[in-house]
Amino acid sequence: MSYQQLTEGKRYQISVLLAQGSPATAIAQAVKVHRSTVYRELKRNSSREAYNPGKAHQQAMRRRTGAAKYRLPERVVRYVELTLSWRWSPEQISGVSKLIGLPVSHEWIYRHVAADRVRGGKLYKALRQGHKRYRRGANSKRSVIPDPRSIDERPSIVDTRERFGDWEVDTVLGKHGSGALVTLAERKSRLYLVRKVAAKRASDVRDAIIDMLKPYAAYVHTITADNGSEFVEHKAITKALGAEFYFAHPYSSWERGLNENFNGLLRQYIPKGTDLRMITGEDVRKAEKQLNLRPRKCLGFRQPEIVFQEYLQAA
Repeated sequence: MSYQQLTEGKRYQISVLLAQGSPATAIAQAVKVHRSTVYRELKRNSSREAYNPGKAHQQAMRRRTGAAKYRLPERVVRYVELTLSWRWSPEQISGVSKLIGLPVSHEWIYRHVAADRVRGGKLYKALRQGHKRYRRGANSKRSVIPDPRSIDERPSIVDTRERFGDWEVDTVLGKHGSGALVTLAERKSRLYLVRKVAAKRASDVRDAIIDMLKPYAAYVHTITADNGSEFVEHKAITKALGAEFYFAHPYSSWERGLNENFNGLLRQYIPKGTDLRMITGEDVRKAEKQLNLRPRKCLGFRQPEIVFQEYLQAA
C-alpha cells in the first residue's frame, strides 16, 4: 500500500485502536494506510501523555501549512481578504477564484480566518455566522464515520426532487443534557418527521430513524446527513430500510437545505435552549402536525401531509 497523508478522522481511528491494544500493523490495515505511516505518525505526534489525535492533527497541520508548497501567493491572500470585506462567503470566493486564475479552497479560507482571529484580526466578522462558523473548522474533533458515502456519489435524480422517497436527516439539541430531536424531511412532498430521543447517541438516533421510516420503507431510496457522530450507525440504517445513506460535505448545510429550513420552523414550537425533559412526545407530535399542515408555496400552497399521502397512494 502506498504512502497516504492521514486525515483527522483516521487519527481518531488510530487513537481508538491503540486504546484497544491493536498493534501498528493491524491499525494500518484498519485505516487503510501503509504501516510505515502509522509508525511515523506515532513517532512524530506521541507524547508522554500518549497519543492525542486532536493535538496530533494540529501539529501535522502546522507542519504542513509551514511548508513552502502550501503557502499561497500574496495576490491570492489579498483577493481573499478583499472579497471577504464584500461579505462574500468562502464558497463563493473559492468558486470565483478558480475562474480568475487565483485558485483557493474554502477550507483554506476558513483556516485563514481562524488564524487571523488568533492574531487579533477581525476577518471572522465578515462571515455570515461569524465566529460560530469557523470554530467548527480545522481544530474541532470530527467523528469517525466508518465507510461514509459522499453526497458526490448520490444519484443526480435526488437533486431534481423528481423522485418520491429521498430524505434528509438531522438532529436538534435541547438544553444541555436534556435530549435531542431527530428530524427527517422528504424532499419531494416536503413531509417533516420529528422524534424525541433521550440523548444524541448514535444508537438512539439509529433506532429513531429506523422506527420513523419503517412504515414507508418501500419509499425510502436515499437518506442524506451531515457528518455528525450521531450517524455512525448509518450501515445499520441502510440494512434495516434498504436505502442508500450519503453524507454532505462539511460546512455545507445548504446540501440539506429542506431539513435545515424545517428545523428553523420547529424552533417556533420548541425554542432553542428548551429543556426537552419538559417536552412530551405529544408536544412533539403536535409541532410536527402543525408544520405538515402549513401550506407550502413550492407545492402550490398545498399541505405536505396531503401531498405525501397522495404520493403514497399513487406509488
